[in-house]
Amino acid sequence: MAHESITIPTGTKCEKCGMLATHAFCDAQGITHFVCEHHQPIEPAATHPGKHTSHERESHNKHSGHSVNMFRDRFWITLILTIPVILYAESLQTLLGFSLPTFPGSDWLAPILGTFIFFYGGIVFLRSAWGELKARQPGMMTLIAIAITAAYTYSIATTFILEGSEFYWELSTLILVMLLGHWIEMQSVSAAGSALDELAKLLPDTAERLENGEPKKVLLSELRVGDRLLIRPGAKVPTDGRILEGESNLNESMVTGESKPVKKGVGNEVIGGTLNGNGVLTIEVLKVGEATALAGIMRLVAEAQRSKSRTQLLADRAAFYLTFIAIFASIGASIGWLAAGAATAFVLERAVSVLVIACPHALGLAVPLVVSISSRIATQGGLLIRDRKQFEAARNVNVVLFDKTGTLTTGQFGVSDIWPAAKVPATELLELTAAVEATSEHPIAQAILKRAGSIGKKATNVEALAGRGIRGQVGQAEIIIGGPQLIKERGIQLEATLQQQMKTDQAAGKTVVVALKNNQPLGLLALADLIRPESKSVVSSLHKLGVRVAMVTGDANDVAQTVAKELGIKEVFAEVLPEHKDQKVRELQKDGSTILMVGDGVNDAPALARANVGVAIGAGTDVAIESAGIILIKSDPRDIVKIIELARATYRKMIENLIWATGYNVIAIPLAAGVLAGQGIILPLWLGALFMSASTVIVAINAQLLRRVRFSDNK
Repeated sequence: MAHESITIPTGTKCEKCGMLATHAFCDAQGITHFVCEHHQPIEPAATHPGKHTSHERESHNKHSGHSVNMFRDRFWITLILTIPVILYAESLQTLLGFSLPTFPGSDWLAPILGTFIFFYGGIVFLRSAWGELKARQPGMMTLIAIAITAAYTYSIATTFILEGSEFYWELSTLILVMLLGHWIEMQSVSAAGSALDELAKLLPDTAERLENGEPKKVLLSELRVGDRLLIRPGAKVPTDGRILEGESNLNESMVTGESKPVKKGVGNEVIGGTLNGNGVLTIEVLKVGEATALAGIMRLVAEAQRSKSRTQLLADRAAFYLTFIAIFASIGASIGWLAAGAATAFVLERAVSVLVIACPHALGLAVPLVVSISSRIATQGGLLIRDRKQFEAARNVNVVLFDKTGTLTTGQFGVSDIWPAAKVPATELLELTAAVEATSEHPIAQAILKRAGSIGKKATNVEALAGRGIRGQVGQAEIIIGGPQLIKERGIQLEATLQQQMKTDQAAGKTVVVALKNNQPLGLLALADLIRPESKSVVSSLHKLGVRVAMVTGDANDVAQTVAKELGIKEVFAEVLPEHKDQKVRELQKDGSTILMVGDGVNDAPALARANVGVAIGAGTDVAIESAGIILIKSDPRDIVKIIELARATYRKMIENLIWATGYNVIAIPLAAGVLAGQGIILPLWLGALFMSASTVIVAINAQLLRRVRFSDNK
């Protein structure tokens, strides 16, 4: 961790991954090391007592300086000490009808152990409460500190000064439950943050840089753009680059979520952190450090963990007000009972009971646990939530507006239809066309070659026909490929079926290619921006959720309508310039609709920012998207359904937990104050503590049930 006495020079890079260094530490030999937040030492506090980390200086953060291990250790020790306190509590022995043998000093067992529990187990909450008060933001920790301090002070007073019932076993169990709850919360937060840790672990510590043709191991921080790296079989790709030599299948699932290995060769780009297959690759470094795709994803995950939802802020605000409600209720109960002539010991007991029972542990867990679990589910499902307020708003989405190109379609030119002439096999049409186009770099040629796959025949004497097409010899036949103008010039008449199909495809905005064999029509190939195979599924699933689907595009209306018709989309905005897409969002919002806009995050930025929920697709390599609140790592539009369903399930669990947590306080505080004393109902502190524990357990279990959420659009 960064020490206050160590200054990190501007621009210093992490020794592990090359990102900007944020922490400095000294090893056992006294050597200073600079690392980023993802590679900092795990337990620095034990090595450097008295030093404060950047996290610890966030005084109003209730878990500043806390760790899972700290709460775990204090919980188990407190549990061991609490057992004898409970067993030797006279009130419980009387209530349950049992007794234990006494021994010299057994009367002092509860005060001594209770004091140790208060200072050992409770000090965590006392320190955090002091931080909240210094920041003038009293909240969960302040109310917990008030409760345990009141219980301990009253118990000590009744031991030495006043007459009344001691609260040692209630105090011990209260602190025990608090430690358990915060241990659970810290574990959940840690689990949610483990996605960030796992991403950081994807990068190797070193890379093999080629120097004079020989591989040399270097730290990632030493890499520079333009360096050549050797990637051996089974090795991790150390940074973003382009393949110069070799071919291999790369496992990109840890970054993009794509489960299938991706075959890549010369000219293809690779992502740092992905796993190489069996091939040996030589790559050129394109990006290093914070400019890489993985670093961008890590920034987005970190930003998501800092983001709070409206419901989360509501819970924090509720704890703030509950602090004052508890104090005023305690004072009010004291004044009321004194005015009624109650004994001082009884008045103090009621005042302390109100403060203890108002302890908001269940409220403190109500939202954080759900947020932590939903964040982990989202990350595992290929969703990066940058803005939790937008994620929460997704539950109310009633219109999803898709950008067409690159979202519903692949954004790549491809063969959409093959129309062979009568008695001509479609395989022959495609094979002969691909043979002639094999050497061409034209986008049409590349699309045909991609559709054909392997080429069984070879063409000779291939030549380009300026402005018309391409010609070549395949065996004894002359193959000519070109546009519709080609057949007009040659006076060739297409059969009626092909003529009609050509008109239909052209009306739909597709590019039509004609193939001739010895001046006789072989057939037609229609090319267009291909629709993603999963697009129809997502539109159907959204309709089942009761969500309207609309599409916006800069393409001609005929092209847009063709795509919309195939996908079942009825609302279409065509021929819209990128800078005008946000106006369409505004139009849809006029009737009060909540709009979720899906785009590529670049030319759709204004529309993404205008929408209630902005979702960027295509984040596998382009992760520096500032305009969207949610990023789809896997570039799969079906994940839109996940967003809406997970947002609804998350909000439902938050509200359920808040009802359980606040419901307990609404009932328990008045009863503890004695508002129903006239009817003979006064809530004993031990029973209130029991209810509080039950409320906490219910909230924790209910939050865990979110893990059982099942998405309707299974893949």
